[in-house]
Parts: sequence; C-alpha cells; structure tokens
Amino acid sequence: MPRTKGDHEARRRDVSEAVWRVLAAHGFGGLTLRAVATELGATTGLLTHYFPAKRDLVAHALDLLDERTAARPRRCAGQGLAAVRAALLDILPLTAEATASNRIWVSSWDPALADPALSAGHAEKYARSRVRLAELVATAQELGELPPGDPARLAAGAQSFALGLVVQALFAPDAFPPEHQVRLLDDYLTSLAGGSPRPPSSAGGAA
Repeated sequence: MPRTKGDHEARRRDVSEAVWRVLAAHGFGGLTLRAVATELGATTGLLTHYFPAKRDLVAHALDLLDERTAARPRRCAGQGLAAVRAALLDILPLTAEATASNRIWVSSWDPALADPALSAGHAEKYARSRVRLAELVATAQELGELPPGDPARLAAGAQSFALGLVVQALFAPDAFPPEHQVRLLDDYLTSLAGGSPRPPSSAGGAA
C-alpha cells in the first residue's frame, strides 16, 4: 500500500525523537546518521530521505533544539526586576532537565561556528533573546528598579553574565550548584540596580 501523508508525518516525528535522544545522550559531537539510524532501528539509507547530508541533520537538530527550548515552561514573575530575574533564571542549569538542555546547547556551538549559515542562525536566536530581555529591562527602568541607560546594552550584559555562568556550572557543577548560581545572579542584579552584593556565604561553591 502507498504511504499516506499521515504515515510520513508520523515517521518524521519518530526520526525527530531519535535525533533528540542522540543529542541528549551524546550532544552534537555524537550526532551522526549512523547513530540516529541505530536509535531509530532503521538503516542510514532510510534517513537520507530526510537528511541527504550531515549538514541537513545538524540543521534539523538545531531547529529541534530551538523548538524544545521555546516550548519549555517559563517562570512567571510579573514585571520589573523580578521579571528580569525570572528570565535569567530560566537560562541557568538549575534542574536536571535544564542542565541536559544546556549541555546540548553548548555542544551545538562547535558545528554552528563551523558553518556560516548555522552560525548566523545561532546569532539570530541570541539576538531575539536579547530583545525580549531588553523589553523587561526597560520596564524595570520605568518602575525605578534599574538605573537609566540603554536597555539593549544592559540586556546584552545580563545575557552574557548568564551564559558565562552556564558554562561555569556545566564544567564545574560541584563548585556551582544551583543555589550558588542563584546567589551569584542575585549579586549581579543587586550590583546592576546600584546596590551592594551580599557578603559571601560559607555554603555553596567557589566563585
């Protein structure tokens, strides 16, 4: 019997799930047609109908990662500085799920940097995130919770801080447990608001 459109879509969903499982287990470094075929219980020949080349597979994986990230539940914290804090907390690897997602994101940087088109796509994703963050920063400024200044510049600094903390936490999880990440973020936001960071606590990791 000929395959229906529903069969094709169902098969494509199965392929996407197999791609995601490979990413979760091995990151982009282990993402190959053979690995996905093994996970799917199929032949690499079948996968070439979906991904004629390795670049097509990587591009699909990046789209899948973006979709899963966008669909992830977000903290809700009203407006102002609390909303800025919630948005930055959503970036950090504070749970097992967030840690796994961040590991995949960091592993995606290498193939993206090696391909100008994929690199441009990554840059666009981070730019969109900065725009959303700048809107939250602007509201916090209007409420008097953050000092005057260019919201885009403050958002770029906040995003850079959060992404740097992600890398630290992934490479040294014992030194940067979730509670320590939160303290560091709160210290950063306190300084940004013009206050003084809290004194260091004996609990938590090294800065």
